[in-house]
Amino acid sequence: MEAIILPVTIVTAAACAFVNIWLAVRIGAVRRAENISIGDGGNSRLIARMRAQLNFAEYAPIVLILMGLIELAVGTETWLWLVAGAFITARILHPIGMDGWGAGRVIGIALTLLVTIGLAGYAASIPFLALDDTQTIVAQ
Repeated sequence: MEAIILPVTIVTAAACAFVNIWLAVRIGAVRRAENISIGDGGNSRLIARMRAQLNFAEYAPIVLILMGLIELAVGTETWLWLVAGAFITARILHPIGMDGWGAGRVIGIALTLLVTIGLAGYAASIPFLALDDTQTIVAQ
């Protein structure tokens, strides 16, 4: 097998797919238990689980895009693996918190925001860091 392109992003995308399936199964369990086939039936537990999955769907795509672009621009770095692990952990804690462990929700969303802001800031800086490298090479 040849070298894998974007290994951090590929593994993180796969983990996100599994988290999304887990979130869907949790919703299905409440739907079956409460006999709610369409909508939320005003059921607060179902609403919380549906919202947790939507929150995941709101953050996962942009984080995966940022990770992929950063990995393309600077290569596979150890810190990117750590960030990916933190993001997946956050996205598991958040729905657990939505089910009642409030600290999980707070930690999950705080860590998600930290990862998103950090990746966005780093991604935005890459062209400027590359510009500095180009100027150094030209000056030599």
